[in-house]
Amino acid sequence: MATENGRKTPSFALSVGVFVVAAFFISYGILKLEAEAHMPILAAAVFAALVGRFILGVPWKEMEEGMINNIAVALQATLILMIIGMIIGAWIQSGVVPGLIYYGLMILKPSIFLVATLLTCSVVSLATGSSWTTTATIGIAMLGIGNGLGVPVPITAGVIISGAYFGDKMSPLSDTTNLAPAVSGAELFDHIKAMVWTTGPTYVIILAVLTFIGFRYGGGELDASRIHAIQSFMRAEFPISLACLIPPVLVITLAVMKMPAIPGLFAGLFAGIAMAFLSGSGIGDIMNVVQNGYSASISEEVSGAADIAAAAAAMAKAGIAGVAPELGKEVAATVSKLVSRGGLQSMMWSISLIFVALSFGGVMEACGFLETIIGTLTKGIRKVGTLVAAVIGSCIISNIFLGDQYLSLVVPGRMFRNTFLKSGLAPRMLSRTLEDAGTLTSALVPWNTCGAYQTSVLGVGPLVYGPYAFLNWGNPLMAIFLTYMRIGIYWRKEDGTDVVEKKGTFEIQD
Repeated sequence: MATENGRKTPSFALSVGVFVVAAFFISYGILKLEAEAHMPILAAAVFAALVGRFILGVPWKEMEEGMINNIAVALQATLILMIIGMIIGAWIQSGVVPGLIYYGLMILKPSIFLVATLLTCSVVSLATGSSWTTTATIGIAMLGIGNGLGVPVPITAGVIISGAYFGDKMSPLSDTTNLAPAVSGAELFDHIKAMVWTTGPTYVIILAVLTFIGFRYGGGELDASRIHAIQSFMRAEFPISLACLIPPVLVITLAVMKMPAIPGLFAGLFAGIAMAFLSGSGIGDIMNVVQNGYSASISEEVSGAADIAAAAAAMAKAGIAGVAPELGKEVAATVSKLVSRGGLQSMMWSISLIFVALSFGGVMEACGFLETIIGTLTKGIRKVGTLVAAVIGSCIISNIFLGDQYLSLVVPGRMFRNTFLKSGLAPRMLSRTLEDAGTLTSALVPWNTCGAYQTSVLGVGPLVYGPYAFLNWGNPLMAIFLTYMRIGIYWRKEDGTDVVEKKGTFEIQD
């Protein structure tokens, strides 16, 4: 270890060793102890700080500044997440999210079940910004429908995962979609537009593949009763109309007009509040939902009924007809889980986890561990495709060894940020690549928090549904392919704007 300015520069072996031990702390805490990610990540940060202080001689002030600077980078993202929590609550109360689900279910047909499953899960995850909520609600419903059609569970589960993580990756309401540009220095909607280059072609290919596979199951009979039951509960509890398209279209339109993310999202929030008010909700109820989230009423009453007779009585009281009480009680539980969410407070867990993960990354960076690792990994790299492949590889390794989706964005993001700046690539290139691999491959690792969660929800693990989660493994490959083909590469101009150009190489300053 060389000495520089009174402190030691970590060797590659020490840097990797710290990374491996930190990965052990996090993986053991999350997977073996089944603890939430916060404390294991904090333990890893403490370990890295102790090594930095007593082996490398890094002053505590420098490590503290590293943590604070890292957190400061994500402050805009945390503001956006708080607004998103409020939006979800308002959009559910006003019938926006339920309406999108209601009309999404209408496209289900036996001959296009797999395509419809992908599209429906994509719509729900785009509307909610949550892959976990999508798989735990609509995903479970799709598994039941697929069983009735004779579609193998692994195929259905893989398609559900693909659709769910499409929204997790592309929705401005998603925490990862906000975190990736925050750690990369990119703007939210610039980041989303950049992802279209890699996600769009991948999605089109998946649609073609699923259309071909779906022909084998075109003769099955659709369980229309379950679809009817879900839609009946949606109509009974929410004001369902095509007006549900107004707030999402408004947000998208303002983004295309290049309005900054925060005022654009506030416009979507106010549109949802206005719709809720016009639908008969009181100001106090709306304020409570925006703060604490929506709590299901009719569906919760039916699902919590003591017996079938009580469930039938509750359904009759709500005007729900043509649904068997047994099925109604089951479907009510699904609907209740789907809509009981949102609110400002719902985002505090994610924000606290982001702060802890960024603190860990700040310590790693301040002690020089990240700089040493990335310097070795990127030595001799001159092609954009090779650099993108290195980022994707780092994200996958982080998902495997760190066991958490957030860390697969934060750690590689901090490791490669300066490299991308020196290369002349736009920050959105890094944020896009982080999501192409970090967000998507998390569901393919059995012991990752995402993989473990999806296993518990769907009843099959990543090793079973993984081959059919086409988006999750296909998108990283598409990202590498396109960059090697010099397609969709954003460069940062001297005036601070980004431009898509074809360049074969770039020079990294030493």
